[in-house]
Amino acid sequence: MKQLHKQTITNQRRDEESPTSEPLPYSPKSLKHPSSSSSSRYIPRSINYLLKDQRLLFILIGILIGSTFVIFKPANSTDPDAQITSITHNGENPLGISRKDSVFNLNRPVRVPVSIGGKRRRVVVTGGSGFVGSHLVDKLIARGDDVIVIDNFFTGRKENVMHHFGNPRFELIRHDVVEPILLEVDQIYHLACPASPVHYKYNPVKTIISNVMGTLNMLGLAKRIGARFLLTSTSEVYGDPLEHPQKETYWGHVNPIGVRSCYDEGKRTAETLTMDYHRGDGVEVRIARIFNTYGPRMCLDDGRVVSNFVSQAIRKQPMTVYGDGKQTRSFQYVSDLVDGLMALMEGEHIGPFNLGNPGEFTMLELAEVVKETVDPSATIEFKENTADDPQKRKPDISKAKNMLNWEPKITLREGLPLMAADFRNRILNEDEGKGAK
Repeated sequence: MKQLHKQTITNQRRDEESPTSEPLPYSPKSLKHPSSSSSSRYIPRSINYLLKDQRLLFILIGILIGSTFVIFKPANSTDPDAQITSITHNGENPLGISRKDSVFNLNRPVRVPVSIGGKRRRVVVTGGSGFVGSHLVDKLIARGDDVIVIDNFFTGRKENVMHHFGNPRFELIRHDVVEPILLEVDQIYHLACPASPVHYKYNPVKTIISNVMGTLNMLGLAKRIGARFLLTSTSEVYGDPLEHPQKETYWGHVNPIGVRSCYDEGKRTAETLTMDYHRGDGVEVRIARIFNTYGPRMCLDDGRVVSNFVSQAIRKQPMTVYGDGKQTRSFQYVSDLVDGLMALMEGEHIGPFNLGNPGEFTMLELAEVVKETVDPSATIEFKENTADDPQKRKPDISKAKNMLNWEPKITLREGLPLMAADFRNRILNEDEGKGAK
């Protein structure tokens, strides 16, 4: 019985597989025939494709348009510098564009210019509302640059740059450089950092983070957009120097765990980062080591010796001298420093460069100059010296003289009255001496 059942199933399968006269089931794919008509039998499929929907006509029209551009191309376009000649009139160049500096000069890589002639730059100044930064902004604006100021106003004052409000070439951004920022600029002046003992000792961790992360973020920005980067370092990288005067080749004598190390070592690390970005990533960098600077817009009570003496003399308070008063410092006026920073940025030398006035004064000598300038009746009060206070500080600026053609011009007795006038106005009229801002 089992064999009979298997034989019956086998016969049924054979009957199902045998051809029948019934039509095949419908399929969505149409059967391919070797030819659909006698006319297309001998025409290749590619030609048949071109003849459909007037495709050949559109191809011919495109060839005609392209040929027209080639035939009627201006003759002067073959010369890259000819376009510069075409804008002249009567042999003059009203736009001031030379063949050498032309954006059509293909022999050298150029960035897209900000304006015709490439003289107007986009510049960002971190810490631009501070003492030095605001004077730098004034000089850049006067030169005709577009300036963006970045500041978190920890030590900077909005009043320092208020006179630029409304200027279309000036922009102010409230931002902390420890956080990244995206901008399109040609140059970066990196000044953002608390620079006086009162401020950087107030929050030492914040100070070293600003030096390290702030510099890292600005260098990263310079790398991404191809901008030139200038770091404002400090003479504090020399610490309490064993070499006098200090040259740029001197490595310093710094206490890495002292109360001032947040600033001293922070700036030393910032210099390290700057050079590593230059060597490793090809970033154009400049390093300036700034010595004691004074002038209008300094913070009234920032712990620096010049501002302390001047503000105390105006308020009829004794001038505080720490230690025996024989420590020496060198003081440069702020406009001289700004000229040095710009010369460094525009030059072709990396640095580091000492930017300071080699004129050396003891603290007692400085107090006498302040008395002559502000108040002859001012008195002196001696206090115990602070920790890690350098005993001598004098820059050797031979390198800046030779390579940057820069040296300070304003003496202490010339610049101090200008600073005293600003302090007197702010203390007496704006009551800033009581802490109001």
